[in-house]
Amino acid sequence: MEQALDDLPDPFRALLENVAIVIEDEPEEEQLHIAGTPDTDVLYGLYEGTPATEYAADWVAFPNKITLFRFPLEEDFPDPLELAREVQRTVVHELAHHAGIGEERLRELGYD
Repeated sequence: MEQALDDLPDPFRALLENVAIVIEDEPEEEQLHIAGTPDTDVLYGLYEGTPATEYAADWVAFPNKITLFRFPLEEDFPDPLELAREVQRTVVHELAHHAGIGEERLRELGYD
């Protein structure tokens, strides 16, 4: 995972300064609900926090967090190189949310 994060493009790596990245085995029911993920979809990552573009985002008491879900990622990407690419893709997707980029724009950019 560290290699995937080290290889992030510079604009996204800079966003990591204000975001914690944690790894959990699987998403909890509440996290699936927050993500709006239907029961049939798989969730690789989730951003929880206040986007940096919102007013007073730097005053929020709770840290911004990206959670990566190990079991779904490892199950769908058993090859270590593919797994590293997907971890990087997932982190970029979630960092984009931190930067205020919504799902529709992410789909346009190919990060759906």
